[in-house]
Amino acid sequence: MVDLEAIFPKLVDSHYTTTSSPTQDYNCIAWAAGDDQRWWWPDVAGVRYWPPNIRRDESLAAFHSMFESFGYALCVDEKHESGYERVAIFVNDDGPQHASRQLANGRWTSKLGELDDIEHDLRDLEGTEYGTVVAIMKRAVV
Repeated sequence: MVDLEAIFPKLVDSHYTTTSSPTQDYNCIAWAAGDDQRWWWPDVAGVRYWPPNIRRDESLAAFHSMFESFGYALCVDEKHESGYERVAIFVNDDGPQHASRQLANGRWTSKLGELDDIEHDLRDLEGTEYGTVVAIMKRAVV
């Protein structure tokens, strides 16, 4: 069993909850986009799923474009708003590393690589592994 709090030290003082068991079926990007069937990543070789007609490189611009293709637009904060859902993109020195999706209760949900899904406060995952939140995007709930 992997110690999530060792990987993400801010979880130690958090009130996170595990919401699913580990799986290799999907990753955080897929989960943020609402897909629990495929592993999404813009690898140049095309091994992983990436939406068609979206640039396939590991840049923040590619991630912005991907979420924009689903109706998201950049916004100024992570504050919960009734009628909207948000995603957050985490970036470290190597580029985008993670995405989280805001839940209707205002908390966030993340798939941690091949590990668990958790419900957490947004900044709980900032640190060495994923970097920091550099972009928040929102769309109207349909």
